[in-house]
Amino acid sequence: MNDTAATRYIGPTGLDPIFNRIANLIPKLGISIAGSRLLAVRGRKSGEWRTTLVNVLTTDDGTRYLVAPRGHTQWVRNLRVAGTGELRLGRKHEPFTATELPDADKLPILRAYLDRWGWEVGRFFEGLTKNATDAELTAIAPGFPVFRLS
Repeated sequence: MNDTAATRYIGPTGLDPIFNRIANLIPKLGISIAGSRLLAVRGRKSGEWRTTLVNVLTTDDGTRYLVAPRGHTQWVRNLRVAGTGELRLGRKHEPFTATELPDADKLPILRAYLDRWGWEVGRFFEGLTKNATDAELTAIAPGFPVFRLS
């Protein structure tokens, strides 16, 4: 793990790669678990589609977000360059445009994400939960990219 916020990345360990391969099959079959989708983004160098399982956060006003709990991953870097992608579930492919949020705007999104999926991704949030203080969430925000989808 790199502790610099701008490059923070927690790679898969242990059984994660095996679990990830299995979990990526579920949305391909048209099954969503807790709002999960298969994120497809064009590779920034190859131009080929790259996919990974993500949790799509929908706020009360209907705005959707992607949060990168593992930090500045390959899908984050690809999405920054491409600016667009697709959310896939079964045969349904939903195109979107992504806008990365500045750190100052991430606080309510990170809290809502932890409230919804803290049980699943809490290990990546440096011991913080949905009950973390605003100061604690603000301090870690640079290491957690967030994108608004439209």
